[in-house]
Amino acid sequence: MPSPSLSTSVSVSQLKISHRELKVEIYLLDMFRLLFFFFVILLLGFGSNGANTQRILTPESAAHRDDGDVSSKPLKMSTVRHDVAVGGIGANWGSQASHQIKPDLVVRMLRENGIQKVKLFDSDYDTLRALGKSGIQVMVGIPNDMLANFASSSKAAQKWVAENVTRHISNNVMIRYVAVGNEPFLATYNGTFLKTTYQALKNIQEALTKAGLHDQVKITCPNNADVYSSDSGLPSGGDFRADIRDYMVQIVKLLNDNGAPFTVNIYPFISLYTEPTFPVEYAFFDGDATPLTDQGMTYTNMFDANHDTLVWALQKNGFPNMPIILGEIGWPTDGDRNANLQYAQRFNQGFMTRMSAGKGTPMRPGPIDAYLFSLIDEDFKSIQPGNFERHWGILRYDGQPKYPLNLGTTNSATLIPVRNVTYLDTKWCIMKPNVRLDDPKVAASVSYACSLGDCTCLGYQTSCGSLDARANISYAFNSYYQINNQMDEACDFNGLATVTRADPTIGNCRFNVMIKPYYAGAATLAGSFIKTVLVVTLVFLNCL
Repeated sequence: MPSPSLSTSVSVSQLKISHRELKVEIYLLDMFRLLFFFFVILLLGFGSNGANTQRILTPESAAHRDDGDVSSKPLKMSTVRHDVAVGGIGANWGSQASHQIKPDLVVRMLRENGIQKVKLFDSDYDTLRALGKSGIQVMVGIPNDMLANFASSSKAAQKWVAENVTRHISNNVMIRYVAVGNEPFLATYNGTFLKTTYQALKNIQEALTKAGLHDQVKITCPNNADVYSSDSGLPSGGDFRADIRDYMVQIVKLLNDNGAPFTVNIYPFISLYTEPTFPVEYAFFDGDATPLTDQGMTYTNMFDANHDTLVWALQKNGFPNMPIILGEIGWPTDGDRNANLQYAQRFNQGFMTRMSAGKGTPMRPGPIDAYLFSLIDEDFKSIQPGNFERHWGILRYDGQPKYPLNLGTTNSATLIPVRNVTYLDTKWCIMKPNVRLDDPKVAASVSYACSLGDCTCLGYQTSCGSLDARANISYAFNSYYQINNQMDEACDFNGLATVTRADPTIGNCRFNVMIKPYYAGAATLAGSFIKTVLVVTLVFLNCL
């Protein structure tokens, strides 16, 4: 159509058209409007259910698609025992996985299992959005690489609180803690965060106060158990590590002044991993290790002794009644000879039995405020500490339970899995049967596959440790193939590999089929795009 500014220069003779031509033009215009209408409907369909379906690279079938906010729906599969669950067990929900499960599905699983608290390592928008109206208490996290910014700028801290705390609380997310940093004083960090952690904590606290949230939301700083030690080897000898003692006392005072807890991560597994002479039975709650006696108290397991070493450290520095949160506790299932399903089930069930009974430690005999580590395996975690780092989950990468675990929070004797997870095609990538093991391309191809995939199950005495050479190579190829969404190019390896429909799983060594990809953080961008296209389209149609 000509624009209004040009219409006055068009002669009457130019506007004369036949009746047939007019009908054709009207017909074409109507068809054009209709096509645009269907285009808008398609866009709206793509953006339905909030912004959740926009994060799926491959469209799911209608049978597997979410219908609304599942996190706020009534539970169907189990009855939550609130006398145990409220203030009881929580779980660490990490995000370092190549293929994350949709947050709405995870939140539904948490509620069905009676898990009333989650600890996050960031403040991902989609995750927090899914937790809205769920009744689940949340600890949001500030990564270590953000500490310097918040330490140097109170305005940056205020902006972060506004966007990541106030905003979500207004949307019915029960944020109760802000974890400022994560094990910032870990000895292996060589003091990188020593001079920024306290000031970052202080500025976040002031930002919460300014936002009127200081009574509702508390700061904390999750610390590794290496921030304290005992020269005597007994809990009563506990004190903060000499090189960081002044920093720790400063932080503890800030927490105490604001009614905030001390958060600590305790891992008996790590003691077993790093100390060859560590007594295995002392790592478990039902072990028969030789008891340790200290100040008239008896310790039959490493957790109790470690926890009470912290209690003594706090007491010696003037904080005898400081509340303690157990930020992380758990046992990995693969990646080391002591990381297996049997030990993980034994340890976690032993801990949960104590939790359900409200049993604490000799120095703190009451109920423990704790978060299991972790909820779901994360195949993109750093393996610098050890190959076991990718296998802490009580659930597999696809949200399926690894072993029987009774949390004592429902009428179910085991974990309820994440439901409605969808998978890629049932196919795998393996080494071609006719390829020789001494082919010069094999070594480089396996190295490449493992560097970008996940081969942490292939070590000594791990779940796949008994595979022969050809099966090892196939496992590496398949890991890379699945992580790359089964793209054809991801199963070539210079002609060494081929796709098969026959499951190559051998015994306890599972060759996984990956779940369909979900891209965290895409919701806001995708939603804004849909709205923008919709507005532009409607304006354009109105002008036709």
